[in-house]
Amino acid sequence: MTDPTTAFALPDHLSAKNDPALITADEEHFAAIDTAQREQIAELTTRLAAARRTPGGSGQAALDRDLEIHRLTGQLSLLGRFGLDLCLGRVVRAGDLEPIYIGRTGLTGPDGDRLLIDWRAPAAEAFFAATHADPMGLVSRRRYHWTGGGRINDYWDEVFTPEGLAGHAALDDQSAFIATLGASRSPRMRDVLSTIARDQDAIIRAGSRGALVVDGGPGTGKTVVALHRTAYLLYADPRLGHNRGGVLFVGPHQPYLDYVSDVLPSLGEEGVQTVTLRHLVPEGAAAGPEPDPDVSRLKASMTLVEAIEPAVAFFEEPPTAALALDVDGVGLRVRPRDWAEAFGAAEAGVTHNDAREQVWESLVQILLDQVEVADDEDLSEAELRRGLAEHEQLTTIFNGAWPLLEPEDVVADLWSVPAYLRLAAPRLTSDEVRLLQRRDPRAWTHADLPLLDAARQRVGDPAAARRRRRQRAAHALERERMSEVIDRMIEADDGEGLAQQLRHHDLQEALVDEGALPAVDPDRLAGPFAHVVVDEAQELTDAEWQMLLSRCPSRSMTIVGDRAQARHGFTESWPERLGRVGLDRVEVASLSLNYRTPSEVMAAAEPVIRAAIPDANVPTSVRESGLPVRHGVLAELENLLVKWLTEHDEGVACVVTTAPDRARAAATRATAKGPARTPGNASDPARIQVLTPALAKGLEFDLVVLLDPDGFGQGTQGAVDRYVAMTRATQQLVVLTGV
Repeated sequence: MTDPTTAFALPDHLSAKNDPALITADEEHFAAIDTAQREQIAELTTRLAAARRTPGGSGQAALDRDLEIHRLTGQLSLLGRFGLDLCLGRVVRAGDLEPIYIGRTGLTGPDGDRLLIDWRAPAAEAFFAATHADPMGLVSRRRYHWTGGGRINDYWDEVFTPEGLAGHAALDDQSAFIATLGASRSPRMRDVLSTIARDQDAIIRAGSRGALVVDGGPGTGKTVVALHRTAYLLYADPRLGHNRGGVLFVGPHQPYLDYVSDVLPSLGEEGVQTVTLRHLVPEGAAAGPEPDPDVSRLKASMTLVEAIEPAVAFFEEPPTAALALDVDGVGLRVRPRDWAEAFGAAEAGVTHNDAREQVWESLVQILLDQVEVADDEDLSEAELRRGLAEHEQLTTIFNGAWPLLEPEDVVADLWSVPAYLRLAAPRLTSDEVRLLQRRDPRAWTHADLPLLDAARQRVGDPAAARRRRRQRAAHALERERMSEVIDRMIEADDGEGLAQQLRHHDLQEALVDEGALPAVDPDRLAGPFAHVVVDEAQELTDAEWQMLLSRCPSRSMTIVGDRAQARHGFTESWPERLGRVGLDRVEVASLSLNYRTPSEVMAAAEPVIRAAIPDANVPTSVRESGLPVRHGVLAELENLLVKWLTEHDEGVACVVTTAPDRARAAATRATAKGPARTPGNASDPARIQVLTPALAKGLEFDLVVLLDPDGFGQGTQGAVDRYVAMTRATQQLVVLTGV
């Protein structure tokens, strides 16, 4: 942990800020923070060890133990990854001489003094939201800029009243916000707690009821808002805690998840599920692109999602013929009305495979009611149940009428049996039915994923159903074994002792070792989740929206996107679009300031998007890089990358192209020719990335090189891909063409 006596490591040109009058109070406070951190880490370590030694138990006790371990682990992780840079800055309020320090988490000293206020607490709001027009009661605000080694190499003071100038303000021409935005990128997004702007903070702290749309163009901080809002809601809204369902965070693609992977942990939230839509179904990992745009369009609509219900219901029709049975000499009869009654016992909302067990139990009970079974008769109820379960004719008919289904089989049959597809989706034309048939019905594409998910939601996980049956069978065997043990104990007892108490069924159940039974592992991504955050939401199809809505019955969502970045067009308003897929409580919050993309780049990008979408929400840049957009030819790529690596010790460059193989070869050669790998100056392959326009979405880089952007395509999709790729640049944009 950083030595508190050397927290400030200001460069020579900032020697004026080293004035003890300006930093002594901070140094003393950092010393107290350092002591408190060490003591809290020791205490949490002890408590965590004790919690892990506590027996797991079962039921609520086991859940409480796991939640406590998760909470303690998260606190330790946060305190362990930060030193004094746990502190973001400080504010001074009118009438209060003592500064209030804002941190990534709250921290209390041994004497009970509050050393840090959690950034999500109401008391910290002014640190982010105060402006000169509305200082929110502040006299001054100080923001620290920490190095990777946990030292302060700069800080900025802003004063809001004349009193703020008195003896403690180190005023600066450039705000901390703009200075930090100009810093070089890294392969992973950094949290930007110390530079959250007022408009962003208002959205981060907005309530969680209903759907909140965060609409904004490139560089407006939509992703920053989405991530910080996730951490804020988990802290501030008890309805959304991990033990109440938690939050699902959905990004557009894997490079995006890799890029933002460190942000939530740095904000103290380790348990958020961060996924792409592909992660929500097992088939997503191997799914490829849909080659036929007409097929993709059909699968994107609700028509085929809605076809899953009748497709499954086809396998839930009761038999219409009577059946006479003989079970160990007992004559039974299943009438058509018995079949109908049993099949009608399936509870609404229960998956097909789970309801199958309800239907079977109802059928068995109907048959049991036909005979009087008593303990002293030759055939017990347990024996009769076993006989029914082993009756070949009965089980064959039942399995044919209500079979155990595999979700992927349902969807595959739609693509290989035209009559089945026509039955499930009667609104399809004959040409559309033919178009959807394919040689390999299990060659899954991205467009199939919503249908596979809908089938899994309706059918249920057959493997889980089988595990539950094995668990019940194991439970029954354990009960039988325990019953035999108890019988032997009673036989050996004198009739007056403890063994007689074991005759009670409840006590016998309590003796069954639940821990020895096979467990049923839940699908952690099946939901329901208390809140869902989705970034780049403008790209979702109607069918894909159903994947998210099925996991969020509360309809509490944060929806982040930009209509002008929709590759396939977005002509509706957000309320119209979301109302069509089932979200009726929608509020829209707009971001219009571009904090990331320099004005030089936006001046070149704006005409590109306006040519295709005249009313695009193009944000206003608040900063300049001083670097004009460069144009050149494709042959310059390798030398351009070598030059950039040589001149820049930090930062990340990206080559955006529809032909990545050629660009990767050039990037590999450039990396080999770049400066030697030394600490702090690594010519690392991660510093040059090569991505397609679709995979560059949501990311940001110091240098962006577009290769032959005219080849990105025509129409709206081509214009959007060029616009998105151009606006990934935080410093410089270079466009290389073939001539």
